Amino acid sequence: MLEGTGAHLKVCPQGFTCCTVEMEEKLSQQSCSDLKAPVNQLSSTLQSTFTQRHRHFDQFFRELLDNAERSLHDMFVRTYGVMYMKNAELFKHFFQELKLYYASGSAAVNMDTMLADFWAELLERMFKLVNVQYEFPDSYMDCVSRHTEQLKPFGDVPRKLRLQLTRAFVAARTFTRGLELLPEVADKVSMVSASPDCQRAAMKMLYCPYCSGQVALKPCQNYCLNVLRGCLANQADLDSEWNNFLEAMLSLAERLEGPFNFESVMDPIDVKISDAIMNMQENSIQVSQKVFQGCGQPKLATVVRSRRSIKDGSFPGRFRPYTPDAWPTTAAGTSLDRLVTDVKKKLKQAKKFWSTLPENVCVGDRVAPGDECWNGTARSRYESTVMGSGLANQVSNPDVEVDITKPDVMIRRQIAILKEMTSRLKAAHSGNDITIETDEDGSSGEGSGSGCESPSCEENLDIYFSTASPRKPFVPRVKEVKAVKAVEEDGSGAGLESRSSRTLVLAGLALALFLPLWR
Repeated sequence: MLEGTGAHLKVCPQGFTCCTVEMEEKLSQQSCSDLKAPVNQLSSTLQSTFTQRHRHFDQFFRELLDNAERSLHDMFVRTYGVMYMKNAELFKHFFQELKLYYASGSAAVNMDTMLADFWAELLERMFKLVNVQYEFPDSYMDCVSRHTEQLKPFGDVPRKLRLQLTRAFVAARTFTRGLELLPEVADKVSMVSASPDCQRAAMKMLYCPYCSGQVALKPCQNYCLNVLRGCLANQADLDSEWNNFLEAMLSLAERLEGPFNFESVMDPIDVKISDAIMNMQENSIQVSQKVFQGCGQPKLATVVRSRRSIKDGSFPGRFRPYTPDAWPTTAAGTSLDRLVTDVKKKLKQAKKFWSTLPENVCVGDRVAPGDECWNGTARSRYESTVMGSGLANQVSNPDVEVDITKPDVMIRRQIAILKEMTSRLKAAHSGNDITIETDEDGSSGEGSGSGCESPSCEENLDIYFSTASPRKPFVPRVKEVKAVKAVEEDGSGAGLESRSSRTLVLAGLALALFLPLWR
């Protein structure tokens, strides 16, 4: 029943009304919740979508590492038995390092250093094995290690593996972090509270018809759009950097499908290490002669141990790679290509999410068409111009007072976070790992990279024979890691990181095999 003139009301228009001041205040609070509900629902769906994708990718990458470790262990137990088991801890530690690199990056493990140490140790053990008649003090072996690059005892395998492992790990880690960041940003942005002016506008749009006795009257669509664009003006300003971030994610996803494919790098590691060891075996005489020329003629051992050839005792043959049918799918239940195809579709759908929120809220039974709608004062057509998206466009919003001089601090912080992550994604696209500076003097940024920017990176699908091009200097608030120098013009370089895991593993195996021969 309508009563009074409505002069006592603070929000709703004057006229006969059934609302008291207390009722208006309660309805104002309710209107704020009602306005946020569809926005939160859309945001929650977005968060759930990418939280799930992040879990799938992270699980997939971690289980590829677990599978590689388990596969190598089983293979070498069958092939080398006790000789391998005595040195199994070496491989276990190596995989722990790889997993740590995947989780924490170059801040925790320096991939280049780890691989360099591995090859140096492998060279030392093999060099002593093929020259068992000599004594080699530590100072002599230091000389050998210093000349590893010049000697190239393992051919070009170490360089190629380093490029592949680094690129694949950097791409995998950065992409996974991007998937993790996306719902985090969405959650923080959705928590931004409505301003008092927005609450009043929501009350006027949603519940003033109730006070005038028109309970079933819905707001006009354009009226709803202006209210939502005013209330979500700050959120809409996130859209530009949000879209840049999504584009960078999509570009890196293309790398994961092609030259930086983590899955393709993991499987043939044993074959590559086998090739390296065979190369050292076949060229052991030439390598030894070069060492003797550069480091001096070693002394003969006082007691010459029995000499057994590598062929006889420790490295019986080359390993065969997995056939495509045998590639692991892991608990994620699918291959990397299928995971990437799925997430690319979701990333594309998430574009312009924030600027289109008003259009996605002001639809269906929440609004009414034509003249049969609430325009803010009566049942009639809404005549005002619909404002554009973003804070700057709300200066003349007829339905919500928006202070365009005071952008929301939380949203500005999320814009900065997205911008920083976009820089990391672009660096990973070129095979470079960058870490955010945390020290006050800005000296903590570090990482590693392959620096591939040439078109060949995208066109060449040969995962093994890949090369990096010179990389561009990188900037923003982060230090770019020194890129790995490459000589060839081959560009695929699939992820160096996961490969290094099995790389060291296989090499270590060779070590395990060699130990009993020269003790």
